Amino acid sequence: MIKVVRGNPTPEELAAALAVVQARAAAAATTPPGATQERPAWSDPSRVAQRRLPPPGPRSWARTFWPG
Repeated sequence: MIKVVRGNPTPEELAAALAVVQARAAAAATTPPGATQERPAWSDPSRVAQRRLPPPGPRSWARTFWPG
């Protein structure tokens, strides 16, 4: 059940919101429980921080991004 808490949506806005909710529910129903989507390696945030950062000190901000 969907309940409008605030505002006065038009019938078209309600239909659009309901379509989105139904599409998300259908997508969730087709995904097996416990299954995760694999992320490509290039978007993995852990690959950026594979080494320890330099110790704090003068100009350490300049050495934090580029390996060197």
